[in-house]
Amino acid sequence: MASSDPLLQPFQLKHLTLKNRLMSTSHEPNYSDDGMPKEQYRLYHVEKAKGGIAMTMTAGSAVVSEDSPQAFGNLYAYKDEIIPWLKQLTDECHEHGCAVMIQLTHLGRRTNWNHSDWLPVLSASPVREPAHRAFPKEMEDWDIERIIKDYATAAARMKEAGLDGFEFEAYGHLMDAFWSPMTNLRTDEYNGSLENRMRFSSRVIDACREAVGPDFIMGVRMVADEDLEKGLSAKDGVEIARRLADCGKVDFLNIIRGSVQHDAPLTKVIPVAGMASSPHLDFAGEIRAETKFPVFHAAKIADVATARHAVAEGKLDMVGMTRAHIADPHIVAKIEQGREDEIRPCVGATYCLDRIYEGNFTLCVHNPATGREATMPHVVEKSQGEARNVVVVGAGPAGLEAARVCGERGHAVTMFEAANDPGGQIRLCAKQKRRRDLIGIADWRAERCRDLGVTMHFNTYAEAGDVRALNPDIVLIATGGLPNVSCIESGEDLVTSSWDILSGDAKPAEDVLVYDDNGGHPGMQAAELIAEGGANLEIISPERFFAPEMGGLNHAPYMKILQNRNVRITINSRVHSVTRNGNKLAVTVSSDYTENVYDERQVDQVVVEHGTVPLDELYFELKEDSVNRGEVNYRALIAGRPQTIGTNPNGKFQLFRIGDAVASRNIHAAIYDALRLCKEF
Repeated sequence: MASSDPLLQPFQLKHLTLKNRLMSTSHEPNYSDDGMPKEQYRLYHVEKAKGGIAMTMTAGSAVVSEDSPQAFGNLYAYKDEIIPWLKQLTDECHEHGCAVMIQLTHLGRRTNWNHSDWLPVLSASPVREPAHRAFPKEMEDWDIERIIKDYATAAARMKEAGLDGFEFEAYGHLMDAFWSPMTNLRTDEYNGSLENRMRFSSRVIDACREAVGPDFIMGVRMVADEDLEKGLSAKDGVEIARRLADCGKVDFLNIIRGSVQHDAPLTKVIPVAGMASSPHLDFAGEIRAETKFPVFHAAKIADVATARHAVAEGKLDMVGMTRAHIADPHIVAKIEQGREDEIRPCVGATYCLDRIYEGNFTLCVHNPATGREATMPHVVEKSQGEARNVVVVGAGPAGLEAARVCGERGHAVTMFEAANDPGGQIRLCAKQKRRRDLIGIADWRAERCRDLGVTMHFNTYAEAGDVRALNPDIVLIATGGLPNVSCIESGEDLVTSSWDILSGDAKPAEDVLVYDDNGGHPGMQAAELIAEGGANLEIISPERFFAPEMGGLNHAPYMKILQNRNVRITINSRVHSVTRNGNKLAVTVSSDYTENVYDERQVDQVVVEHGTVPLDELYFELKEDSVNRGEVNYRALIAGRPQTIGTNPNGKFQLFRIGDAVASRNIHAAIYDALRLCKEF
């Protein structure tokens, strides 16, 4: 019987039948290789096709000209050699009934000149974009003619590659730079009336339509409201959308609201944890109602219920669940199979995009298979070998993932956890209202473990005898770590850890100094809680870039709170020592750039964040009982081969430690440790 689920209904876009209403919108995962979508790029999209998605859009964006150098590992649509790579990707997605489109752009001012071919950056006018810092030249007449031709030849390449269509990128890039009064200061026929401001984009669209013919699908991903005082207004944006819908040259609109010129407004376009879900859905629906035209949209539509609502209420024709498919590329298959509760949730951590903006490739904070499809499974298969008896100690992210993967492999798993509930350090993160969705990382794994029959013992501090009594074949120590405050010369007995603040075990005092010698979320979360409590707060960091372990999207909400609370931030400095001075703590401050202590503070409380120290006593107690004495064959681990070290003939089981029980790292590292080790058991 045909499904009545709105998300599973087909959608007819021109001649193309999209089999359901879910898509992954264009984004650049930074998986390109020499500007080409080679194996890593291809497998990432093919996995979503296997998972049942109706359409995957590649590139965010593919650049059409040499003077639009990569900003996020962009694909080179101006090179003929991209055609066979895209054809292979498209053909493999088509085998699974998944349509493929691409996004074409000239980045305009949203890049920099100091790499690639060192060509000058250009834009409609010489208005600098804060995020990429380049000072663009104003496009001359010959630039305009050249780039229009580049768009057209790039579009022809996409058709030759067998794609189902493409969209123009017109938000924060070159095309919409002509639309916006903030970025178009020209005095020629490309400024003034809305018709004039649309002249460049209209000429590009006309040239591309001529290049690809009447049947090839073309759309526009467009900003319809920059939400800035001097930017493109909603009134003009909606009118642009209406004119594009009526021009007869484009086939769909993909609606964006907001600006990407620096991190603060970017978080409104791409909301992070703690921000509103689907904030622009109603606006996109209004444009669909106004234009009576196919409308796509994506902006933190992270759950199936919201996506279903968007289609059922006629707000969208196709729903972009892009970050959600980074977390779980098999969303559609799970809906079709009645397994919605098994969908791995997108928790809004935005580890994916923050990595891109820091020059790294996309990774999901809790799906280490994304981007590693060549070596890591999204679906863990049952082992063909003998079932093993596995003991996992610790139910933080590493332990939960180890138990889940071993359970999927068909092994008998027993887990010990000292706390009342699973989650480990994630539970500390999630105590803060703004980051409470992170608990989904633990909850999803705990539920899978229950489904797989994992025996879980909570409120149990496992000792060596408890482990030995189970006669295990494999023991995994995932006991995490404890706060490390040993980064000061003296006075560590007088300081408070960031964990104490996050857990509520310590209340913020009136005058507080946070010494963040880590640069990630723990210190920043503690600082945020202290600031929100009304304390006078200074943050000291030895880094030359503040909070370097997090990207700009996560940085933005912290800075909004800290600056609203007048928090003082001091970089390039270290807390040297802390001593008692009456009712106060005297703090001496030093620097890597001077030989002596150079300043002093008098505060009520010093909070230190310096990562964790491994909680590894149990590991070392069990080490001599194991056949491998805890040793890991790293070459085998990297190559995806089983661990076979047997240096202790008297050993009774294999022993491994994972996550922060090895060294202070992050959630993704802990989960990746577990997956790539345990998938071979």
